[in-house]
Amino acid sequence: MTDYRAFYQGRRVAITGGLGFIGSNLARQLVDLGASVLLIDALIPDYGGNLYNVDGIDDRVRVNVADIRHESTMNHLVQNQEVIFNLAGQVSHVDSMEDPYTDLEINCRSQLTLLEACRRNNPGVKVVFAGTRQVYGRPDSLPVTERHLVRPTDVNGINKVAGEYYHLVYNNVFGVRACSLRLTNVYGPRQLLKHNRQGFIGWFVRLALEDREIQVYGDGHQLRDFVYVDDAADAFLRAGASDAANGEVFNVGGMEPIAHRDLVRLMVESAGSGRYRFVDWPADRKAIDIGDFYADSSRIGEVLGWRPTTTLADGLRQTFAYYRGCLDQYVPAADERVAAL
Repeated sequence: MTDYRAFYQGRRVAITGGLGFIGSNLARQLVDLGASVLLIDALIPDYGGNLYNVDGIDDRVRVNVADIRHESTMNHLVQNQEVIFNLAGQVSHVDSMEDPYTDLEINCRSQLTLLEACRRNNPGVKVVFAGTRQVYGRPDSLPVTERHLVRPTDVNGINKVAGEYYHLVYNNVFGVRACSLRLTNVYGPRQLLKHNRQGFIGWFVRLALEDREIQVYGDGHQLRDFVYVDDAADAFLRAGASDAANGEVFNVGGMEPIAHRDLVRLMVESAGSGRYRFVDWPADRKAIDIGDFYADSSRIGEVLGWRPTTTLADGLRQTFAYYRGCLDQYVPAADERVAAL
């Protein structure tokens, strides 16, 4: 895998959800590697797609504002692509419980739409799916390996694992090469900050930057692992370049777990602003919480040579530095007024 980055020179690569958090950071690495990059994004409000995410590379990528649920559109867009990084999705666990049908459409049916488009129009393409650690549910043992039982605790987890399994079936039955990366808590520049429904880490970043109070549910002893977005993007690059990944699922997690109380302390120290307080769990969040979780990512290291290289302290410093220069692009004035209420 020493030449996996050279693999992308001159390659035609598409990213669904390409204007979102991970997709845009991946796009930046790809254009630097000489790939021809197509970004596909529906720009659905509140889902994280942001044209500012490609600021500085907008003349080096092509953008198609399209919804992967539309069959005729995807039948066209997948043609001639050599690698597709499939990152489009609805990632809010809370939203999936309030509106399960939309989550089903985006995280389940749309995956069939993309895979069928590939099978019928570009069967030689390689597809890398953005999975999630949420498919495991509440862990039976830690750290969690890929052999752990898949037992989601919410609608989002169910639909994400279904989407993942579709990719594996199309790899195994139809020969559309595909694999899945089960991401833990990814953080870094270009993450959605407008609301707190897409995970807590981006919201905590915003609150710290705005010198506001971070509310930590419970006693703060809950453990999580965090992976910096550039490290996550590197995992996608490795998976897309190697046929050793075909038909496989891999955990993509952080260096080591950290308790929430230690995380917020580090965030406030890194930002130089903000404060935190421990509060009771809201009933809707507690019902789908999975307790302590951290992943064993050794398998992707063995097969693809990946490992996280960015410490949490370094990643947070880079994250805060990025947003200080452009926070208004991620927190519009109207959102600031609403959040302050």
